[in-house]
Amino acid sequence: MTAVTTSDKLADSAMVFVVDDDAAMCKAVSNLLRSCGLQAETFSSAAEFLQRKPYPGPACLVLDVRLQGVSGLDFQVELQRSGNALPIIFMTGHGDIPMSVKAMKAGAVDFLSKPFRDQDLLDAVNHALERNRASLAEDKNSADLRGRFATLTAREREIMGLAASGLMNKQIAGELGTSEITVKIHRGNAMKKMQARSFADLVKMAQALGLPS
Repeated sequence: MTAVTTSDKLADSAMVFVVDDDAAMCKAVSNLLRSCGLQAETFSSAAEFLQRKPYPGPACLVLDVRLQGVSGLDFQVELQRSGNALPIIFMTGHGDIPMSVKAMKAGAVDFLSKPFRDQDLLDAVNHALERNRASLAEDKNSADLRGRFATLTAREREIMGLAASGLMNKQIAGELGTSEITVKIHRGNAMKKMQARSFADLVKMAQALGLPS
C-alpha cells in the first residue's frame, strides 16, 4: 500500500469494521485507518462480526468478497434482510464486472480490486461514513418526530391530520361536531407540541408521519 495524506474528515468517532480471512490484509487496512484517526476492528469471518454488538455511532464495513463460509455478497444480502443498513465497501482479489455490478446494485458504496491504492480505500470509507452519518441523523429526526407526536392527545392528532389534509378550521369543526374555537385551540396545541414553526411545517411533519391526507 502507498502512503497517503490524512483527511481531517475521517478523524472522528467513526468506526470501520474490516472483515477478511487474510490476517495480513486485515492488519494493513486497520493500520491505515488508525493512522487517519479512525477506530478499526478486524474480523476473520462474517460469523465473528455478527457476534459484535452494534456500534452506536457512524460506521461502515470493509468486506472481502470471498470469505470462508458465507460469501461477502451473500452476507450483504443477509445484513439487508436483518435491517442492518451499514454501508459496505467490498474488496477482492478475484473480482469481475458482473460481481461488482451485483454488489453495487445491492447498495455497496464501492468495489475495490486488490491491490488498491490507500487513497481509493480512504475515499470510499469517507463516502460510506458520510452516508451512514446521514442515515443516523435521519433516524434520529424520525424518532424525535414520533416522540413529539406521541405527546399529542387523540383529538390533537385527529385535528392535526385533518388540518394537514387541507380542511379549514370550520370544516374540521363541522366534521367533528365541535366549535371552530375548540379546533383552533387543539390545532395550536398540536403546533406547539410538535414544535412546528409554521402550518406548512406541520403539514410536512404530518406527511413524514404518514398521516392520511
